[in-house]
Amino acid sequence: MDALDSINRMLEAAIADAAKDSPPRLAEALRYAVFPGGARLRPKLCMSVGWACGAQDLKLLAGAGAAIELLHCASLVHDDLPCFDDADTRRGKIALHRVFGDQIGVLAGDSLIVMAFDVLAVASQSEPGRLAPLTRIVSRAGGAAGGIAAGQAWECEPQIDTSRYHCAKTGSLFSAATMAGAAAAGVPYEPWRRVGLMIGEAYQVADDICDAVGDAEQLGKPVGRDAALARPSACQELGLEGAIARLKYLVQQAIDAVPDCPRRVELTAQIRKEASRFLPEHIARLAA
Repeated sequence: MDALDSINRMLEAAIADAAKDSPPRLAEALRYAVFPGGARLRPKLCMSVGWACGAQDLKLLAGAGAAIELLHCASLVHDDLPCFDDADTRRGKIALHRVFGDQIGVLAGDSLIVMAFDVLAVASQSEPGRLAPLTRIVSRAGGAAGGIAAGQAWECEPQIDTSRYHCAKTGSLFSAATMAGAAAAGVPYEPWRRVGLMIGEAYQVADDICDAVGDAEQLGKPVGRDAALARPSACQELGLEGAIARLKYLVQQAIDAVPDCPRRVELTAQIRKEASRFLPEHIARLAA
């Protein structure tokens, strides 16, 4: 199963459909936000879990993954806006609001969120009974109740609960990915929440490490933002060595949490392989 190809084809179809009756600049901005993509970690994780659970409807599985990626892309567009990070670059190119303006930036992010649910609705036509749980999983991941909206809002609080902040801003979409993969396969999805949360926190720790000691050109986004914006950081709290140790611990916790499923061995090996890519090579050597 070529997960990346399936996801990108689903995203291409969604962007093309939106462009049919959209103002030209908004349509262009939507494509700019989604392509070329990053590593597509979250939708690939979704599809990997579904595959490990024996999913038969690959269109539904790809749709679930694409919906989560659209939420992720929306969060990046909003995160980069002047009212939040005021970032100049994202994914190795100029940030969307710097190209299209703040107004289109807000509208593009909003449109991508709505598009996520449209993709789910279309992809679930052959399995309508699975649409409700998938909608619930995806909506909670994006909302105020512990979703990415909550994660962004924690940055606006005078005091930040670091654990809740990381779980919301990063862990929510990763846990949605693991749960959506299971739900698309038609198996109980709640046991998969912890797997995603652990992977999400590991990714956040890796991101904190990269922000502290990484290279902006190599990462394709600004570095030093945590310190500049006084945001919680694993490096600030644990030091570099402590953060690296925490990263390794979280990856192992995620692997240990994988429920029994037909392809558990293959999935755990894949999680370990993908996690090894969280850090650029020159930083990963510090973790060896």
